[in-house]
Amino acid sequence: MDRSVDLFVPGRVCLFGEHSDWAGAYRRFNSNILPGRVIIAGTNQGIHARVRPRKDRFVYHASLPDGRRERVDLPMSRDALLKTAREGGFFSYAAGVAYHIRTFYEVEGIEIDNYRTDMPVKKGLSSSAALCVLVARAFNRVYDLKLTIRAEMEAAYQGEILTPSRCGRMDQGCAFGQVPVMMTFDGDLLHTTRLPVGAHFHLLIADLKGKKDTIRILADLNRAYPFPEEECDHAVHAYLGGINADLVARAAEALKSGDAPTLGKLMTEAQEAFDKHLVPACPTELTAHKLHAALADPRVQELTYGGKGVGSQGDGCVQFVARNAAARAELAQHLTRTMGMECFELDLAPPELVRKAVIPAAGFGTRMFPATKAVKKELFPVVTPDGQCKPILLTIVEEALNSGIEEVAIIVRAGDEATYEQLFRAPLAPEHFNKLPERARRSLAELADLGRRVTFIPQPEQLGFGHAVFCARDWVGKEPFLLLLGDHIYASNTEEPCARQLLNAFKTGGMTSVVAVYLAAGTEVQHYGTVTGSWIDEAHSLLNIREFAEKPSIDYARSNLTTEGLPPDTFVCVYGQYVLTPAIFEILERQIQADQRQAGEIQLTTALDCLRREEGVLAFLVQGEHFDTGLPESYLRSLVRVYERRRTGEAP
Repeated sequence: MDRSVDLFVPGRVCLFGEHSDWAGAYRRFNSNILPGRVIIAGTNQGIHARVRPRKDRFVYHASLPDGRRERVDLPMSRDALLKTAREGGFFSYAAGVAYHIRTFYEVEGIEIDNYRTDMPVKKGLSSSAALCVLVARAFNRVYDLKLTIRAEMEAAYQGEILTPSRCGRMDQGCAFGQVPVMMTFDGDLLHTTRLPVGAHFHLLIADLKGKKDTIRILADLNRAYPFPEEECDHAVHAYLGGINADLVARAAEALKSGDAPTLGKLMTEAQEAFDKHLVPACPTELTAHKLHAALADPRVQELTYGGKGVGSQGDGCVQFVARNAAARAELAQHLTRTMGMECFELDLAPPELVRKAVIPAAGFGTRMFPATKAVKKELFPVVTPDGQCKPILLTIVEEALNSGIEEVAIIVRAGDEATYEQLFRAPLAPEHFNKLPERARRSLAELADLGRRVTFIPQPEQLGFGHAVFCARDWVGKEPFLLLLGDHIYASNTEEPCARQLLNAFKTGGMTSVVAVYLAAGTEVQHYGTVTGSWIDEAHSLLNIREFAEKPSIDYARSNLTTEGLPPDTFVCVYGQYVLTPAIFEILERQIQADQRQAGEIQLTTALDCLRREEGVLAFLVQGEHFDTGLPESYLRSLVRVYERRRTGEAP
């Protein structure tokens, strides 16, 4: 199957614990050595690539940071790959991983177009490990090897150690992406834990524009293992053992509590301990004059909470915890101007307050009959502004994921799961796949990636919108969640998706449930939920809701639903997106137990009005359009209007 997949693998910065990864591995020979502990994080920068299968060949096109393009083209044979790996050089890493994959998995060849590399090479950010992880992940995705992240890391590690380079298992931690991870190295055992982040940390990494010999550093430090003999050896063991374990534990707490000042001070403390205990073991490389000049610079100290070397240390890179975003920008300018350094931002941020989205798609579609006898209304096609023909449901899932949502649950009619599985997860037969143009093949790969983040939840009975939402209760748990209608298309008028705007409003509003709204003419209110209340911001974008009404008459709206500051016969109508607290499930449960139906259904609007009384609910005026596809006429108008946004240049 000839499929193309886009990949990004970040670099890896060691925040704390450098060298303790390989030191902990010596516990196989000396049980008195403590397990090694490190905290790493994926960088904002990395390797961008597009990969596809290639019959019996291993082809790697590389775009390096200095603008050079390099290429290797090898037979996909173990002998050729192993020979290239052992020769060393840039492509040895890629060949080593390909050799490992070829040895243990039934794969053919692959072509990797590394079209952009925006991270520094050979500066302590594990550029070689990122390359190795990229190759392992490329084979995994193209041939659906079903490797976990840990398995990708292991394949990358086994490939890299075939080269003249000598790396530790820590380097492949870049496979986890742009999150902080604690790794514990206990002999041959490796444990990984993602660390919580309590606030936004603004870090800066700077290329010292110096030189370091990592192989020499590792060789000199390894002389102290497995059993210390001289005083210098004992100092190395002390730092990479108990001192390091204490620093890492305190750093993990500082990340969890969002304490940037403490994290910076710990970096300074770690560097001082490193200099005292490890520099005497390798003074030619670890004295690092450029590193210490940067750390001692008075202006640097004003703009940061602290800093330390990166990776194996030496004059490779330096990292700082900046006092804020503005200070980081000024720090980068200062280092570039006065020391000629190249700087790279690193952001460690708390996870999204809202991680999950729910999309009900279990309706009968009676208003679109007889078409819905053959096709679910959520799967009706729409031509998007980028010129692709997609099922409506797919555009809604993309809206959620493009807004920062991590997982999506689609509520489907019991028995219809296979229909949706077919869209997101089923591969095409080769005879059909081979007829697809390249763009369509990329879309198929993207669908498979989306499918890994989608869960299907059956609704046993079609008892209304509110009941469909209630079916997601166990899956959502005790978290706020994003709710999107399954038959609406959303189009932002800004660079931010509509759902992202709503998620931001949820934060701004103090994590009070918030409903997306738009301004509608009086002739529309009979078709949509309508709200009124009082504006709580000067921009008139955030409204404290006083009343919900489900599809009111125009007379009722004029008498009860007018909102201050709006023109006559203009009302605030529900847009089809919500961010709700988990309290909504308790309210829906009470409605279901009491059989409180309206028109035979459990209504979400009724539950929202109860939530308003108990907790309060806000409305946010979205900058965008929504297109209802639940009626024949509105579906036709929506098709035309969505595509017109491309022709007229309205799509951002």
